[in-house]
Amino acid sequence: MKMLRLFNALPFLQKNRNAIGLSHYEQFLSDFPDYASTTDIDQLRDVDFKKLDEQKHVYLDYTGGHLFGESQVIKHQEFLSSTILGNPHSINPSSALAESHIQATRQKVLDYFNAGDDYICIFTANASAAVKIVGECYPFTKEGQFLMTFDNHNSVNGIREFARAKGCPFQYSPLDEDLRIDRSALSKNLKQQEGNNKLFAFPAQSNVSGVKHNLEWIEEAQSLGWDVLLDAAAFVPSDRLDLLMHQPEFVAVSFYKIFGYPTGLGALLVKKTAFEKLKKPSFAGGTITIVSVQGDGHYLEKEAARFEEGTVNYLDIPAIKTGLEYIEAIGIQQINTRVACLTEYLLRELVKLRHKNGQRLIEIYGPQNGENRGGTLAMNFYDSFGRLHDFISIEQAAFEQNISLRTGCFCNPGIDETNHQLKAEKLQAYFRQDGAKDYFNLIEFMGQKRGAVRVSIGYVTNFNDLQVFLDFCRTLLNKEAG
Repeated sequence: MKMLRLFNALPFLQKNRNAIGLSHYEQFLSDFPDYASTTDIDQLRDVDFKKLDEQKHVYLDYTGGHLFGESQVIKHQEFLSSTILGNPHSINPSSALAESHIQATRQKVLDYFNAGDDYICIFTANASAAVKIVGECYPFTKEGQFLMTFDNHNSVNGIREFARAKGCPFQYSPLDEDLRIDRSALSKNLKQQEGNNKLFAFPAQSNVSGVKHNLEWIEEAQSLGWDVLLDAAAFVPSDRLDLLMHQPEFVAVSFYKIFGYPTGLGALLVKKTAFEKLKKPSFAGGTITIVSVQGDGHYLEKEAARFEEGTVNYLDIPAIKTGLEYIEAIGIQQINTRVACLTEYLLRELVKLRHKNGQRLIEIYGPQNGENRGGTLAMNFYDSFGRLHDFISIEQAAFEQNISLRTGCFCNPGIDETNHQLKAEKLQAYFRQDGAKDYFNLIEFMGQKRGAVRVSIGYVTNFNDLQVFLDFCRTLLNKEAG
C-alpha cells in the first residue's frame, strides 16, 4: 500500500455515529466548524490505525509518545528488506549507502524545520540526550548564568548540575496563575543577569499544561546577550517550528513524539554560529578525525559527527525521513486544526462536570480555554467534599476501561510545585534530610498530595475517543474519594 493513497479526499463516513449520538456530533461540528476540514484523518485512522477501534482502545497519551501508522512502518520494512546497509564508518558500498541515507535524512530534518543553511542536525537518542549535549558542552563559568523557567522538563532541569559543577549561578523564573511564563519576572531576570556565557532554556510548549510559550522570548533573550536552548519536544507534533522565523542557538526534539516510529532517535539542532561554543569534554568512536595513544592527542570531527558517539542508528535513521513525509502528507496545519478543536471541546465539557451539590469534579491546571495551548491537559479529580481522588486510583480505573492516559508529575516538578503551592522552605528541608527519598516519603513529609492526571490529544484522536473519556469521568460523579 502506498502511503500517500491514504490522503486522497474521500467522502466522510462517521462510522461511530451509533456510539456517540448523531446530535452530539452535529452540535460539535456546529461549534467547531473547522474540524470538518480534518475528516481525511478519520479515513486515515480507519486504515492505518484500525487497531485502535478493533481493540476498543482509547489512547490519550500522545505527549508521552505518538502512535505510528501501519503504512509508515511497512514502507520502512520494505526499504530495509531491499537495501544492504552497513556501518557508515567506512567507504565500502554498504557503508556508503548507509551514509547517503543518513545525510538525506539529516537534510530532510533541516528542511522540515525550515532551517536553511543556518543549522547543523545532530542525531541523538531522544530530546533528553540532545539537551544533555548542551549541558555537558556549554562553557559555563563562574561569571556566566543559567536561567530556566518553572515549566521545564527534568532533562533541562538536569543541566543545572553541569552549571553547578563549574560554579555557574543558575535560577528559575516563575509562572503566572495560568501557568504561562510571568512576563515581568522573566524580563527582569533577562535584563539583570550579567556575564559572558549566558544560557536561557525554556519549552516551546509545556509537556504538562499544554501552554504554548511565546517564541518571541528567543529574540528578546538574544538581544540581551543570552544563548537560547528551546525544548521543542512537545511543540512540534502539532505545530510548525520555523527556524527561519525564530533562531534559537539550540533546539531539542524527539521524533517518536511526532510520528511514533522509530523510538530511540531525536535531534539537537545547533545554529552554526553557536556550534564552536560547545566544548566537548571527551571523545569516542566516530567523533574524532584522528587520535593517538603515544602522541596523547586527538582532533574532533568538524560538524555533527563530533557529537554522534559510536555508530549511529543507521537502520532506523532513514525511518525519520519516512515519518516526516508521512506528516507532510497529512499536513501540519490540518493536524493543528484538529488538535485545537478537540482540545477546546474537551476543556469545555470537562468543566461542566459537577457533583449533585454543584462542586466541580475536575480542576484543570493552566488556561481554561484553547488560546495558545496545545493538546495536553493536566487535571485532578475531587469528590463533592473537595477531597482529592488519588491519581493512582484514577489511572487504574482508566486501565480497566482500556483508556491510556498518564499520571504523576511528568518529569516537570516546577509545574507540580506551582499547581499544589508547595513551599520552597519545606521542600529544601526535605532534601536536607539523610536517607533514601522517593515520591511517597515526600508526600508524607509535605503532608499533602501532589501529582495530576494528564490526557493528551494527537491527530489520530477522534470525537468518539473524547466521549469515552468523558463517560469515564462521569463514573466519578458523586463518588467519595478513598
